Amino acid sequence: MKTIAFDTSNQPLSVALFENNHLVDQRETNVRRNHSTQLLPFIDELIKQANWTPQDLDSVIVSQGPGSYTGLRIAVTTAKTLAFTLGISLTGVSSLALLAMNVTDTDAIIVPIMDARNQNIYAAQYQWKSGHLVVRQSDQHMNIDKLHLALDTLSQPIIFVGEWQRFEEQLRELFPTANFAQDNLPHAANMMNLTADSTTLTDMNDIHQFVPNYHRLSQAEADWAKAHPEDQGGHAYVEKV
Repeated sequence: MKTIAFDTSNQPLSVALFENNHLVDQRETNVRRNHSTQLLPFIDELIKQANWTPQDLDSVIVSQGPGSYTGLRIAVTTAKTLAFTLGISLTGVSSLALLAMNVTDTDAIIVPIMDARNQNIYAAQYQWKSGHLVVRQSDQHMNIDKLHLALDTLSQPIIFVGEWQRFEEQLRELFPTANFAQDNLPHAANMMNLTADSTTLTDMNDIHQFVPNYHRLSQAEADWAKAHPEDQGGHAYVEKV
């Protein structure tokens, strides 16, 4: 069983190969470049280095969100294209859960954070239970005040991971006893460990319907809602158009 996994949910880019659930190779970068020009060359180089061909792949894993709209669209579109053209399975995992995987050997509440712009964040709560990362509070779009309300009553220690540096002053003031992770980049090498709690798609129709989890309205959806106040929603914007 050969698997490729990748994350382009934000500025970092990470791609990994697995064989029978074991890591074969990984390539990463964290520079401000367009993932649309980087992702496919990374995939091609890794596959060639492993002496594989694309046709050898059995499955693809992708970070489904939240994160950068553009980054998520690039990753999800690439993953869907691979799954469809090669006839292989597709699994989406949380990009916040992927950050939480950086924090191990702790009983603390792990709070992954991504900058959602305009003083907002994407955040969640995870915790290790019997060697398994479990969700305490699902991925959400919020601000620091709402995060404070969600965490203020907790008695367990807290560890922030991800883009906490952009909100460090506020976080240290609100959570004076909290700890902050040193490794704050997503690693595709950890994505295989997240698939146990995710749905794997094998039906091509399901793969066509697979979309990013933005966890808030995209600008296109907000514009659509404003222009069509009679539309009550209940569908994905990408399906509407």
